[in-house]
Amino acid sequence: MTDARLIASPWERMRGHWSAATWLRTIHVMTGVPIALFAAATLVGLALASIVFIWTVVVPVAALALTVWLLPRFTRLQRARFAAFLDVEIPPVPAPEATRHPWRWLVSRVRADSTWRQLTYHLLSPLLSLVGFVAVILAWAACLVAAWFSVETWVSGDERQSVPLLVITLGLLVTAPWLARGITDLDLLAARALLGPSRNDELARRVVTLEESRAEVIAAADAERRRIERDLHDGPQQRLVSLAMHLGMVRTTLIDLPDPAKRMIAQAHEEAKQALKELRDFVRGLHPAVLTDEGLDAALSGLAARSPFPVRLHVDVPERPAPAVEAVAFFVVSEALTNVAKHAEAGSAEVMVWRDGDLLRVVVSDDGRGGADPERGTGLRGLTQRVGSVDGALYIESPKGGGTTITAELPCG
Repeated sequence: MTDARLIASPWERMRGHWSAATWLRTIHVMTGVPIALFAAATLVGLALASIVFIWTVVVPVAALALTVWLLPRFTRLQRARFAAFLDVEIPPVPAPEATRHPWRWLVSRVRADSTWRQLTYHLLSPLLSLVGFVAVILAWAACLVAAWFSVETWVSGDERQSVPLLVITLGLLVTAPWLARGITDLDLLAARALLGPSRNDELARRVVTLEESRAEVIAAADAERRRIERDLHDGPQQRLVSLAMHLGMVRTTLIDLPDPAKRMIAQAHEEAKQALKELRDFVRGLHPAVLTDEGLDAALSGLAARSPFPVRLHVDVPERPAPAVEAVAFFVVSEALTNVAKHAEAGSAEVMVWRDGDLLRVVVSDDGRGGADPERGTGLRGLTQRVGSVDGALYIESPKGGGTTITAELPCG
């Protein structure tokens, strides 16, 4: 598709130069001078006061604190100017982490990269604003003067002077808008680079956004698992219980049936009980209700009690972590004990779970044959992925003949 600007007539292009945007750019340049001079004078005055009274210590610290406090306010004023006259929104700079301690607040502000970038802009802005102001005002003033003399010479009948003056006037009418646009574009470029968020700030913001989105996805998936567990418990599981009970009643009461019928009823009864057991195991694997109601200690105690080998359990979690972290910890222990039962040929296992600062540590060890390799099976890879979903870390030590130790570190701050 052809751009309409490429086929616009010269008159349309000139009319575009003299549009409202041109006057807004000119006002932007003019209003930038007092704001920039006031901000720079204030900052330079504070710096001079700190140098003059450096021997007092108190004055330099107070001047530094006032400078750090004023910088964001000068920045907001400049951003408002860009939004009002250029219709450009400069994103705010992320503020350092809030703290109630004045000294920590001052140190964090001074160390922030955004503070120095804002200071650089407010010290350079007067030079840019003054140069732009003088250039734009001189261009418009020269345009008016040339137009005035052009009219005077035309009225007086001096066509030899009026024609060159008219050409100069038209040239200035074209030059002044371009000059205003160039100055504002240069000012906007500096403001975006120094007043807006840096690339590191943008990356940090995106990381935070992604972490929040992932946390929401994990929470939604955990809630969905709980819903499925409730639905299975209240629906198919109850129906299977009823079916198994009825088949058991039929099996015990109808004793005068032919042997083939008795065998079929007995087989159906056993199949129903086996299906009920598998469904219960599946429901526990999704999200056991005891984990939600009573926490990790009770849920892991149930796992240890159902294990086909002795399991020593130690849980020390005085404060419950987030539900998603609890679910991952339970899954790690459940999957690890399942792997021990299937592959380790172990006589016993030990499970330890405790809170270590902002980490929940989960350690599952056994005295089996070792040699576990995440690359040769999907179970350990699944554990790694599940732990990684909450920014955790999984470590596996499994020398051949020396047993296996699986350690998971889950953030729960």
